[in-house]
Parts: sequence; structure tokens; C-alpha cells
Amino acid sequence: MKGTLEIKDLRVQVEGKEILKGVNLTIHPGEVHAMMGPNGSGKSTLAYTIMGHPKYEVIGGDILFEGKSILGLSPDERAKKGIFLAMQYPVAVPGVTLANFLRASVSAVRGYGKGSGNGRTGSVGSHLMPMREFRRELKENMARLKMDISFASRYLNDGFSGGEKKRAEILQMAMLKPKIAVLDETDSGLDIDALRIVADGVNSLIGPDLGVLVITHYQRLLNYIKPHFVHIFYRGKIIQSGGPELALMLEEKGYEWITEEFGG
Repeated sequence: MKGTLEIKDLRVQVEGKEILKGVNLTIHPGEVHAMMGPNGSGKSTLAYTIMGHPKYEVIGGDILFEGKSILGLSPDERAKKGIFLAMQYPVAVPGVTLANFLRASVSAVRGYGKGSGNGRTGSVGSHLMPMREFRRELKENMARLKMDISFASRYLNDGFSGGEKKRAEILQMAMLKPKIAVLDETDSGLDIDALRIVADGVNSLIGPDLGVLVITHYQRLLNYIKPHFVHIFYRGKIIQSGGPELALMLEEKGYEWITEEFGG
């Protein structure tokens, strides 16, 4: 069960309205799953529920990670267990550099500070990853993602283009080294060049120890990030699953057939 995410008959409501109506999905390490569907079908609700956003109330079913329910865990506790969400609309944080944000995030997830057993408690900055170690990892990952090191000194998402915001999300993913990564419409707002750069970054991180859920409307992202499994999401549940050919069928037929077959 190591690194496996299991979603069992998950039902979720937002402000009293049921959005997810019985979702079942299992993602094993090394697998790339694509979730496709029209606007308003509940794909982003699923992403935020996996991460533990308090706005989304689970009214049935369960989410298991490595065999144990995570419904009682806060978002930061889920992150520490190895779950990561790349958001569709990353928030700008003026005054906080990307480097400082990453150092704080990585330190929290890896358990630096009191009770971590690293022998550095009691000194100034002891809750943070040692600067030399952090800089080495940051430079290695930025080189891996073909990012200029000066990018790290900019304020987090402040004035970033759409492509820069998404690249910053993938850099966070590289630094945090999750076991499960949920990419919520990473292609949203990207031109073809930015899409290719972001997809190349994701592909450089995919491996046997990482399970990935890619949420998207369009086949074009899947031309670069190759899924093992494709799921069609509609009206709060998965209505069809298959291989990469399912995404190609959606590209050809669009989503109209779904409303005709399953109701509008």
C-alpha cells in the first residue's frame, strides 16, 4: 500500500449542495491518471477534497493513503504524508520570495525543528532546513526544470505570467518530493510554448515512486504528459475509464455526446 491513494465512494458537498456523488479511484505509485470532463463536473472539487480544503465537506465514503483514512487530517498533515496539489490559480504573496516560501515549505514537510530529531533545535532558524543544503537542492531542481536561478528571488507569484506561476508550482513539487501529486488544470491559461515547458518539468519528476493525477479539459496537455489511465468525469462521478485512446476520442467527439448519453 506504500504511496497508494484510494478514493472510495466519495461524496462531497459545498454549502449544502452535493458536488461529488460517489467517486471511486485508486492511484498506485508510478501511475499517471488523467481526469477529463466538462466545466462544472466536479474535477477541481475532487482535487481540493483530496488536499483537505475545509470548504469541501465529505458526507460519505473515504480517502485512504497508504491504507489509512486521511479525512481527519489537515492540509499540512496531508502534505507531510506526501500529498501535493498544484493549484489551477496559484495565489500571489507579495513580500515573500519564492526561495523563502520553498525553504519554509520543505522544512515543514520534512519535519525540521522541535521534535524532528535533527539536533538543531534551540537556535535561531532551527526550524528551517540548513541554508547550504537548501540552496544546493534548489539549484539542482531549478537546473532540472531549466529555470534561471534569479527566478527564486522574485516574490511568490507576484506579477508572474501564467506560465511562470505553473512553473513555480512544479518547482514546489520537485522540492517537496511528494508520493502523490494532483495537478489541477496545470494547462489552464498557457500558450503552447509555456505548456511544453511545464509538461517537460512534470515529466522530469515522474517516476516509479510518484503517482500523478492530471486534471484537464483538453487532450493537448496529454500530448506531452502521457497517462496510463484516462477517466471521464461528469456530474460528480467517473462515468468511463480507459487508456490514452479515451482522451483521443474526447478530442474528436468533444463533450456533447456525454450530455446526450448521460443527461444534461
